[in-house]
Amino acid sequence: MVKKIDFTKRLSIVALSFGFFLTSCDTGGGGGGTTGLIYPLKVSSSGRYLVNQNNVPSLMIGDDAASLMVNVSLSDADYYLASRASQGFNAVSIELICDGYGGGRADASTFDGLEPFTTAGDLSTPNEAYFTRCDEMIRSAANHGITVMLNPAEAAGFISMLRANGVDKCKAYGRYLGNRYNSFDNLIWKSGCDFQTWSDPSDNALVKAIASGIKETDSRHIHTLQLDSPASSSLDDTLWSDVVALNAAYTYYPAYAEILKDYNRTPVVPVFLDESDYEFENGSDPDRLRRQEYWSFLAGACGYIYGNTYVWPMIDGWKDNLDTTGASQLGYCKALFQSSSWYILVPDQMHTLVTAGYGTYWSGGTPHSGISLNDYVTAASTPDDKCALAYIPTARTITVDLTRLSGTITARWYDPTAGTYQPITGSPFLNTASQTFTTPGVHADGAGDWVLVLEVQ
Repeated sequence: MVKKIDFTKRLSIVALSFGFFLTSCDTGGGGGGTTGLIYPLKVSSSGRYLVNQNNVPSLMIGDDAASLMVNVSLSDADYYLASRASQGFNAVSIELICDGYGGGRADASTFDGLEPFTTAGDLSTPNEAYFTRCDEMIRSAANHGITVMLNPAEAAGFISMLRANGVDKCKAYGRYLGNRYNSFDNLIWKSGCDFQTWSDPSDNALVKAIASGIKETDSRHIHTLQLDSPASSSLDDTLWSDVVALNAAYTYYPAYAEILKDYNRTPVVPVFLDESDYEFENGSDPDRLRRQEYWSFLAGACGYIYGNTYVWPMIDGWKDNLDTTGASQLGYCKALFQSSSWYILVPDQMHTLVTAGYGTYWSGGTPHSGISLNDYVTAASTPDDKCALAYIPTARTITVDLTRLSGTITARWYDPTAGTYQPITGSPFLNTASQTFTTPGVHADGAGDWVLVLEVQ
């Protein structure tokens, strides 16, 4: 039986949690996220994060719903989007056309037989009935305050089709999409995806031709690009620098390494974690998901895309697996960062804040399982030295140089499994010396990860 989700109750819980978690890290700069999104999103003047049309910072919390266009009805798509919105998600990643690789069918048809092209595989013959249904799903997302990261043709599944069509047809298809969707406000264009052959110039040219065609007829929406696994970022492909305005990090290694690589790029381009391990896949558990999330945000990411093995392909049981531990704990992560000025946090790359006990920076290892084995502490502070956060993935004692902060400091532990705070004995502390902090213990799931929250009074 499908579990009914009480959306009104969940929205109330989310709203209360955002109010409860307001802290002195919040400088009143509008980053709390309580104002509805005003589309389309754009890059901030600093180049570090996304903002709405009123320049309010938007922390992107997304879900992979790759097969939504082809595997569910309009009513079920709305149910899914309403559910995710009630859980605090404000973005979904969807394939506009979707074949077997993306969880659909080999002919890229919908569950009830609509195909994207009237001549199979011919990009110049879009099927109006198919794309009209896609339009409705994108509008449904907008009604729920959700940005759609829209992939025009996933490279992994459709590269053979693109080769058969050639560059000119690919570009014309892009122009068609740009014309069709330039008036849709809640879009970010996302090209590639598992683009394992991007280093092949001819394949790269095909995928880029679609994006370039879109840009010719749609100048309103920003673009991103997912390249290949096990680790890559959009701008590893320098030929896309004139298209990509949002850098997508893709990694099955400890997330902070790929994010920091992109954070340190010049010129500055905002980066988000586009894909890492998904819930119920590759032996992942909530502890591994939490590491990916907190490592990313404290390394400078402006967003995070979660995934669930039931949901991205919309397989049997997807409705029963929306309200999971991973989704709930991502909500706690969002609540913590939205209570702070997350958008101006500067990563502690030189260990001048957390000076001892920060573990070992990843320098190689095994994809997937290596995430759970790594013990590195990511930390960040605001430029005004009034707030600092440190994610500690395993139980230990760390040393923090409190002279880095600008006044008397309240110190608390944040429990990422429950979204609650614990006071620290001795707090408040003077900012005159270093101080050691020992994590409180393990959670019910056996993990010992905590977030140290330091706030100037």
